[in-house]
Amino acid sequence: MNISRLINLIFIIGGGIIAIYAQAGEKQNTYLLIGGIVCLMLGIYRTSRNIPSKFENQKEESFVKSEPIEDDEKR
Repeated sequence: MNISRLINLIFIIGGGIIAIYAQAGEKQNTYLLIGGIVCLMLGIYRTSRNIPSKFENQKEESFVKSEPIEDDEKR
């Protein structure tokens, strides 16, 4: 497993656990909740940054095929 993926996974799982732990108590620790959400979002951002775009290097494909338009003058 790549070290970058491992770091992303740690951020996501750790941030989720911290955020759930901060919400679980009767008295919620707001700073702990914010820290957990920040770690979670950082892990998601780092993961999405490495996913290639769906539209990169894609040929323009269409279901409608068109023929070249001929000028009326040539007819």
